[in-house]
Amino acid sequence: MKYFRELGIIEPILKSIEEEKFERPTEIQEKSIPLILAGKDVIAEAATGSGKTLAFASDIIQKSKKGTGIQALVLTPTRELAQQVTTALKDFSKYKSLRIVAVFGGISINPQIEHLRTADVVIGTPGRILDHIGRRTLELSTVNTLVLDEADRMLDMGFIDDVEKIIMECPRNRQTLLFSATISREIAHLARKYMKEPINVSAEAYVDPKKLTQFYYDVPDNLKFSLLVHLLNHEKAGLVMVFCNTRQNTDFVANNLKAAGIYALAIHGGLTQEKRNRVMKQFHSQNVHVLVCTDVAARGLDIPCVSHIYNYDIPKYSKDYIHRIGRTARAGKEGIAINILSSRDYDCFRRVMRNNEVTITEERMPEVKKVRIGWKESPKFRPGRRPYRS
Repeated sequence: MKYFRELGIIEPILKSIEEEKFERPTEIQEKSIPLILAGKDVIAEAATGSGKTLAFASDIIQKSKKGTGIQALVLTPTRELAQQVTTALKDFSKYKSLRIVAVFGGISINPQIEHLRTADVVIGTPGRILDHIGRRTLELSTVNTLVLDEADRMLDMGFIDDVEKIIMECPRNRQTLLFSATISREIAHLARKYMKEPINVSAEAYVDPKKLTQFYYDVPDNLKFSLLVHLLNHEKAGLVMVFCNTRQNTDFVANNLKAAGIYALAIHGGLTQEKRNRVMKQFHSQNVHVLVCTDVAARGLDIPCVSHIYNYDIPKYSKDYIHRIGRTARAGKEGIAINILSSRDYDCFRRVMRNNEVTITEERMPEVKKVRIGWKESPKFRPGRRPYRS
């Protein structure tokens, strides 16, 4: 514990850190925690899984006092991340009693209203936070710490106006902490507008490129799904994430995998919060080893031990490719990213190769038995040109 103690973290938090069996601080924790505890505004460039939650949790828990109003607000882009951060803060604060409340959409607002009356720390998504502000069930005048978690994702999802409205509801005399996987021009502008002499820190990418193997198959349109089934049946994989671009394709892939004898579950924004929670619980328990998902699951969620990433659809935005493959090859473990290209993926794949410093080699198409498809796919895309060739 001496490494965490040297950062300035107090004993009640150190005790919970020890129980979580954390041995040494991560790079982003070492760089940011002393600054954060000193009261500085901090812009931290750090990927999911880098330990950033403890970085801001240590400050929030250390400074907050029970029963004196809402002292900290954490904004997150997704419901799942809000739940994850809430769980982490509750774990780290078990020896310093605080009322930590999560607020997000997809579930009844009435219990949230009741819990907010005695909240010390609030974690939530922008839409539901604004809803509570509009109902006057959330008062932010006592906030002294504001955290923008996964700030780039919130901007990508179109929450910038909501985020700014919420910031304006917080006191000017506050500490602001911004965490983002990338620091774009828009993020920098947001920081200049709302932060006080922020200090920039960054951590190396958590994914170890030496441990990550990336390749692609160029397949006929009518064998795209059959190849996925073949690979899942023949790979010695641990936990697997299969990414699709749309809800329709996510359901298509998951339902047909189940029909082919592969136990897979789907998660996307069209599911109720209760259903999404149930799916993630099953995947975390490793009772299900294939999770078919849209990019809602690519960011923010802490899913350890993912051995394989399959891109059934190549993402439309090249930076999303990096976020997807960032789910594997973590903490010194091996990881594989497999891209299954049919004609509709060529344009997106060229963008991925052009805009990212990645090495993706082509694999020869194996002999594949055609799998009968019983569930309909989403509407066909206009075919593109042949994929990038090195």
